[in-house]
Amino acid sequence: MTSEVNQKRVAIFGSTGSIGTQALDVIRGNKDIFHVEVLTAHTNDELLTAQALEFNPNAVVIVDETKYEKIKSALSGTDIKVFAGERALEEVADFDTYDIMIAAIVGFAGLKPTLKAVEKGKIIALANKETLVVAGDIVMQKALENRAPIIPVDSEHSAIFQCLVGESRNPIERIILTASGGPFLGKKPNFLVNVKRDHALQHPNWSMGAKITVDSATLMNKGLEMIEAKWLFNLTPEQIEVVVHPQSVIHSMVQFEDGSIKAQMGYPDMKLPIQYALGFPNRIKNDFPRFNFRKYPNLSFEEPDYKTFRNLGLAIDALQNGGNKACVLNAANEIAVWAFLKNRIGFLDITAVVEKTMEAIPFIKHPTLEDYFESDGEARNFAASIIKL
Repeated sequence: MTSEVNQKRVAIFGSTGSIGTQALDVIRGNKDIFHVEVLTAHTNDELLTAQALEFNPNAVVIVDETKYEKIKSALSGTDIKVFAGERALEEVADFDTYDIMIAAIVGFAGLKPTLKAVEKGKIIALANKETLVVAGDIVMQKALENRAPIIPVDSEHSAIFQCLVGESRNPIERIILTASGGPFLGKKPNFLVNVKRDHALQHPNWSMGAKITVDSATLMNKGLEMIEAKWLFNLTPEQIEVVVHPQSVIHSMVQFEDGSIKAQMGYPDMKLPIQYALGFPNRIKNDFPRFNFRKYPNLSFEEPDYKTFRNLGLAIDALQNGGNKACVLNAANEIAVWAFLKNRIGFLDITAVVEKTMEAIPFIKHPTLEDYFESDGEARNFAASIIKL
């Protein structure tokens, strides 16, 4: 039995979302190894309260300040500190009382607390790809300066990371990110024009939150992953490829300069990359479902349909141009996906909103952190004006 002194203290930023709840599943099965130090949520006060009562963290944060008194009352019989508001996320990220942050807040909102943890030199288990999409140059530079390890949680980037263990002296020729193709693989625009919210949320292989599931359906998710991969692994755009792999068994691949390709495979279950990031460099024994080759007699691969799923092309454009392009892309996409989930726009309108916003917002070749925040705000306002929110 590991003593409490040797337990790894975990702060889960976004504990009520898909990644956060699965991370708690991992910790629940390994309480001798991990201790929950911080939990944060946006509006789901009931689940946050239940998690806090079970795991007894040092502190919780509810971003929705109207829920503060309710949580404070529910936890009044404990020693758990309760904070509220967006600013509190940064304040708690600045605590010295945790070792590793699971950065699982969805979207741009995750950037500030993650940056704060990086500046503190914390280990970052990164599930929030938007942090690197928006400001990857600044985040990775600060991680280098503060010796803050960044371990990816996304299944694709975790796969690349795992393939690179022991290969530090061997240059990468290219990486191949695999995409399931989402629920509309093979469909054309005349079908997609009638797609509704419920159709887009039916992913064939993965159980994810609503926003990332829609991004998967539009292939924007794969585009964001390409941008994230550039910063995580110090690659040029030409070294990053995408291939559609409907079975989601090979999570991604690395090709080295000798032509050899390493792939990481496994059952499509997010708990595995979450556990790998938490336990790194050790692999922790578990009872997760095991992959059975007999049930997958064929693994197939094909080119993405760039003509139909134009979001992928827009993301590649942002990747190649650099500057604030990816920040604008991400902001417009967040607004458009929100509007789609509220049944305010159609499925194909998501791409139209992103494209028009990218054309409208001024390009900044070498943005500062302040420029990124301004570009994000301008892009959101422009996208909202198109949709007439």
